[in-house]
Amino acid sequence: MASPEAFDVVVQQIADQWGGLTDVVFENDPYELPDTPTEFVYVEVFGDFFDQVSIGAELRDENLWREAGQIYLHVMTPNSTGSRRARVLAKQLVGMFRGQDIDSVTFRDASIGAGDPGRTFANYYAMTATVNFERDE
Repeated sequence: MASPEAFDVVVQQIADQWGGLTDVVFENDPYELPDTPTEFVYVEVFGDFFDQVSIGAELRDENLWREAGQIYLHVMTPNSTGSRRARVLAKQLVGMFRGQDIDSVTFRDASIGAGDPGRTFANYYAMTATVNFERDE
């Protein structure tokens, strides 16, 4: 899992920029699916590791440490409605992060469906957009 600092930046950026286009659900948050399937975004935030970037500080913890991670933005649309709407929403989500420096988090490259074409889950189709990030401390 990502650090709380990286997670908080992602949550705040979505809250500030998404504007209620769809419901947004973060990992392990309560969410009751509606009786009639409707669009929503399911968000997962992963931090891969903390890598020591600098050396030489008297106390090792005083060196620069880098967290690398990813945001998975699963755009959920009703089954049998095609993938175009999911791609449109995924592009908007990626655009909120791509190339941004927010607090200590730098958002890097992004992809839509890279290596993982859309999948069907019950009454929903999932198109996943991925954004890579780094955070220094």
